[in-house]
Amino acid sequence: MNIDNIDFYYFSGTGNTLLVVKKMKDTFEEEGINVNLFKIEDSNPANINPEHTIGVAFPVAYLSTYPFVWKFIKSLPQVNGTDIFMVDTLGGFSGGIVGPMREIVKKKGYNPIGAKEIQMPINVFYIQDRRTNEKKIQKGLIEAEKYAVDIINGKVKWDRVPVLSDGIYLLSIGALKLIGVDLHQKFFLFNPDRKKCNKCGICLELCPLENIKEGENGYPEHGLHCEYCLRCVSFCPRRAIPAKFNYKGKTYRGVKAKEFLK
Repeated sequence: MNIDNIDFYYFSGTGNTLLVVKKMKDTFEEEGINVNLFKIEDSNPANINPEHTIGVAFPVAYLSTYPFVWKFIKSLPQVNGTDIFMVDTLGGFSGGIVGPMREIVKKKGYNPIGAKEIQMPINVFYIQDRRTNEKKIQKGLIEAEKYAVDIINGKVKWDRVPVLSDGIYLLSIGALKLIGVDLHQKFFLFNPDRKKCNKCGICLELCPLENIKEGENGYPEHGLHCEYCLRCVSFCPRRAIPAKFNYKGKTYRGVKAKEFLK
């Protein structure tokens, strides 16, 4: 497979996907391939370059991925044979992403050359100890490097399990609709603890949906359009934003906040 340029579109919530993307980028560039990185939340899918190989990377959420990532994929323009590959990071199981996404991009004229799911540290519900997380990261990065090499050598596939993947995808879409309901949003609303919050504004800058605004007396106020990527919770330097669904309020982040603020 002859690859000269890769435009790599990615979203990373708490850092796992960013680590994988950077490892793959380094591996590609070691082989003389030019790689451009683009944040999905800041990108217009209509502006992709069909002459370049397209990469998409994101975390698994709700058995597939976040609504705004799906929106990006479904808004990709029609092309004529542009190569595309995907990679996702997950702490457990997906099932509703690889096959359905393959069908979407294929119908838009893309050539789906490869898909890979990489286990990384769990970042929600139950956060594991640091040593366990470090081992998972190292193992995941080894897989990411091998995946990049296999892409270069044409040893990858993007398969589909029709009935199972389609069923899980529909289940995921139902879950995604549920989280968008105002009642659900209000119940899980991330209310910053004003005794801890120092009004630094990091959560405002990091929110991919601009769902956090500066409110009364400079304190952040969360709107009702959260997709629970946990950036604000994980990267708050004062641990001022609690998540009701995290065991004992523990948080995880794979990189430092400055990696997202570049």
